[in-house]
Amino acid sequence: VEDCFAVICLERKRRKMIFVFVAAFVFMGDFFLKRCIEKHLRGGENRRICKGRILLRKYHNRGAVLNFLDRRPGVVRNICGGLLLLLGAAWFVLLRRKDNPGVLLGLSLLLGGGGSNLYDRITKGYVVDYFSFRTPWRWLNRIVFNISDFCIFFGSIFVAIASLIKQYQSTN
Repeated sequence: VEDCFAVICLERKRRKMIFVFVAAFVFMGDFFLKRCIEKHLRGGENRRICKGRILLRKYHNRGAVLNFLDRRPGVVRNICGGLLLLLGAAWFVLLRRKDNPGVLLGLSLLLGGGGSNLYDRITKGYVVDYFSFRTPWRWLNRIVFNISDFCIFFGSIFVAIASLIKQYQSTN
């Protein structure tokens, strides 16, 4: 019986570690991509990849999404840091329980991406964005992203959908 219990506990710990690795992988992956862009692209330089559908370029974003509050980088840094702290606390609490893995995956993506962008804000005063899409829509072509932005976006969607599913299941 003790051996069976030990195996079950070990398996739970392994499952929980997956979420830690997701957050770490997102953070480190984007960290190294940003470092590579900073080292190999000059400001104003563009490189087309994927048959011209993606444009690599270095952009220093001092504000939040779409340069919101770009003249108040300290405010943006503090808001992002506070939100990340709250998300991290929720993630830690949920990680310790047998709870919704979809929410944990979403929070892991949010923490990895948000942590990477917050690290930039603290160490550089701006977030390094490095690619945009070539589309028929001019407004979308002007937006410059990084991988963390997509992890934050998809992490938010995962949290919302997984929470709705869990709520639906608990009412039925």
